Amino acid sequence: MADRRKFLKQFGASVIAGSAISLQGNASESYVEQRRLLVERKFAAADRISIACIGMGIMGQRNVKTALQVPGVELVGVCDLYKGRLDRSRELFGKDIFITQDYKEILNRKDIDAVIIATSDQWHDKISIDAMKAGKAVYCEKPMVHQLNQGWPVINVQKQTGAILQVGSQRVSSVAYAKAKELYKAGEIGQLNCIEASFDRHTAMGAWQYTMPLDASVDSIAWKKYFKDGNSPAFDPKRFFWWRNYKEYGTGVAGDLFVHLLSGIHFLTDSKGPSRIYATGDLGYWKDGRNVPDIMTGVMEYKACKEHPAFQVLLKVNLASGAEKVESGKVKFYGTEGMIDFGWNDFVLYRNKFSPAPGYGGWDAFDTYPLAMQEKIKADYAKKYTGKSIADFPAIKFSAPDGYDDRLDHFINFFDSVRTKKPVVEDASFGFRAAAPCLACNESYFQGKVMHWDGVLMKLTSWQVEKLTS
Repeated sequence: MADRRKFLKQFGASVIAGSAISLQGNASESYVEQRRLLVERKFAAADRISIACIGMGIMGQRNVKTALQVPGVELVGVCDLYKGRLDRSRELFGKDIFITQDYKEILNRKDIDAVIIATSDQWHDKISIDAMKAGKAVYCEKPMVHQLNQGWPVINVQKQTGAILQVGSQRVSSVAYAKAKELYKAGEIGQLNCIEASFDRHTAMGAWQYTMPLDASVDSIAWKKYFKDGNSPAFDPKRFFWWRNYKEYGTGVAGDLFVHLLSGIHFLTDSKGPSRIYATGDLGYWKDGRNVPDIMTGVMEYKACKEHPAFQVLLKVNLASGAEKVESGKVKFYGTEGMIDFGWNDFVLYRNKFSPAPGYGGWDAFDTYPLAMQEKIKADYAKKYTGKSIADFPAIKFSAPDGYDDRLDHFINFFDSVRTKKPVVEDASFGFRAAAPCLACNESYFQGKVMHWDGVLMKLTSWQVEKLTS
């Protein structure tokens, strides 16, 4: 991690000085060298980390593939309720890995050091708590919890056990966000006042209509184990394979996509969260049985505190956005002297300070006055503002190297904490502070209320929140 800090520091001075800037070349060279040194590291057998993954769907499988790129990490076992995914895991990772449909069998194994939890959202809190009590390090996919009342129990168990728990929202480890934070903290955009963030999609898979296997049944799926209370309804493959579409098992667009946006926002600003939250939305296009909206807009108010000034956050997800077919995560930080426009692992910082000379003419009252008055105004203006114009500032551009994966950096940070016991980059408190306002968006949407949140104490200030006026 010292290499990473060196990498970020190398070009900081020239950036702040305001020279013509594109950071891509320097960043690529430094980062490639850092990655080469990392991959060549050797670990003794005692330093190797044995992992298992609970939930081998899309994120589980991809997380395992990413985790295994980290030197000194080996896969011991996997758990999934669908037998086909267990078979696929052996095809991908070896016929000798342990497979099970019961996550407790994973936690009972002494040869497993850490677990990746990539189940449907309703199981995140329960399995995380059980894993920490079993002495395992935990990498839990976002959102950390399914319901607002589940956050503190996870936090308390992490504190009681001293277990390593990192939430899987990788923007916290993104080199682009680290660099942008450095520039933001240096005052490059002045005082922050507004953030706009969206994560739109325009495909069936982007709207969670994932391919289902042809053998989906109670014979191939441990259906009863899917339900925490043990009471299972009639078998419905959509509720298992398309679980994100149902509030009983997932957290909708807010928990799945808003939380990515807020994680980056909180990392960059060091914020503990908003004070007021309101969301509106609709189920307008994907009427496939889901009971969560396919378009949602959230408005959040962040009060001034020692970490940051007051600012507003506007969040949007549209799963039927005709603008583009690929998923698009866009974030813009607006300040009094500039803005940061994020892509995925890149950004452009524009600087645009207010001029002390206000100007005259154009869309202005100047031309409505008599000519004599206009001449007097010109003369007065020349005396008052001569030499007070501000030169244009070049934009600052940053792009991570080709092939860069912030998820890999997130896992590198996680396993470094597992080995050294140093604090993780996204612990249970950070994870809950990112997830809770998103879950409050769901509460606001379904209840039609403004939600009041205390980001320091991590709780709703009152369930009797103010009624919305028509």
